[in-house]
Amino acid sequence: MPHLLRTFRFWIGVILGLAAALLYGWVLQPVRATDTSLVSLRQDYRADYVLMVAEAYGGEGELSLAVQRLAALGPETPSQYVEAAIAYASDQAFAVEDIERLTRLARDLQSIPPTPAASSP
Repeated sequence: MPHLLRTFRFWIGVILGLAAALLYGWVLQPVRATDTSLVSLRQDYRADYVLMVAEAYGGEGELSLAVQRLAALGPETPSQYVEAAIAYASDQAFAVEDIERLTRLARDLQSIPPTPAASSP
């Protein structure tokens, strides 16, 4: 009988603890979602994002889509982001396949003719 009482108390504690955690997480201190841009990414996350773009490019073969995705990172050219990602990946000993994907994307980005700068009248 004491074993049954101890088991009962254990499960009551688990249920009360779970209820308290849900109350705290969902009612008292819920997560507040905020929209942020890719510009605010840290260097390591930016390198991961560029690598994901390179992997998607490897599968899709859509260079214009890769350029569009890289342009979301900020004002620099897509090539600059890829070069920075290659440098970071080399420093952090990324897998050889990942560095090859980034290098292929960088090479293909170099084949795009530069867009002429808008001249002001």
